[in-house]
Amino acid sequence: MTTATVTANRERESLGEFLLRAPAVGPALALIVAIVVFSLATDTFFDLDNLSTVVQQSLVVGTLALGQTLIILIAGIDLSNAASMVVATLIMAKLAAAGTNGFVALLAGIALTVLVGLFIGTLATRIKLPAFIITLGTFTGLTAVAKLIAGGQAVPVTDGLLQWLGTKRYLFGGIPITYGMTLALIMFLIVWYSLTKTAWGKHVYAVGNAPESARLSGIKVNRTVISVYLVAGFCFGIAAWQALGRTPNADPNQFQLGNLDSITAVVLGGTSLFGGRGSVLGTLFGALVVAVLRSGLTQMGVDGNYQDLATGALLIAAVVVDRIARRQQQS
Repeated sequence: MTTATVTANRERESLGEFLLRAPAVGPALALIVAIVVFSLATDTFFDLDNLSTVVQQSLVVGTLALGQTLIILIAGIDLSNAASMVVATLIMAKLAAAGTNGFVALLAGIALTVLVGLFIGTLATRIKLPAFIITLGTFTGLTAVAKLIAGGQAVPVTDGLLQWLGTKRYLFGGIPITYGMTLALIMFLIVWYSLTKTAWGKHVYAVGNAPESARLSGIKVNRTVISVYLVAGFCFGIAAWQALGRTPNADPNQFQLGNLDSITAVVLGGTSLFGGRGSVLGTLFGALVVAVLRSGLTQMGVDGNYQDLATGALLIAAVVVDRIARRQQQS
């Protein structure tokens, strides 16, 4: 083997190691490429108002993906997160329509999503059921509950607090932002800090990498898993609030693919479906990629079914890349 070949192999290994250490780099580059492509393909995409709208459209999926990131980091998954969020929006809207204080209605919706998280986490740790099976059953049940609560029709939301996150302000006099954007940014920063700077975050990664090794090292694995589902449930409750701020109607038929979109955002963001590797920064980029893709294709006149097809293809490609990266890391 020549010296040049050895040097080239080392460079490739260094690049692979870098991408494994910084999984957010890939989705960041993908986001830049997508923005450039759609800006060239349409006359309206690269506009401040449109870019603001794209970010607003990413808020619900992004907040769902934030909670999903924590769950996938421990090698779990939640297929019921969007259904839980939809039920929460209906509870908030129904209570507000009945005259309940908006803050109380908001707390009731968040309490529902947290209780769902506790339910899933308890079954996963105490009975050792696979998260896929638990959340698939929970998804089916919550979808039926949403339709029963709604009675076949959307529930309008008139309470100011429940719509507050959709309130628009202008930064520097011209950049449109909403309170929902600010809240989402704060949540991502809090979760980032918790994962990277606290013992709890180290435990989350350890459980995702090797739960038995984590247990032998003294980590309370079951407690960590339940705490992750509780925090994720809280994120899903905030996503419900984001949804009402975006569209002041609680509709049982909304966000039918929200669970898949959130998983796509997480995997596109570089978080491994096998647990133990990923970052919330990558998830943020992943959620923006999904929103940019849908917005750009819509402005190009692409049918919604083809948009779903493109999103599914991206998910499969991201999983394949993750699988290859894991094999290279183990070899």
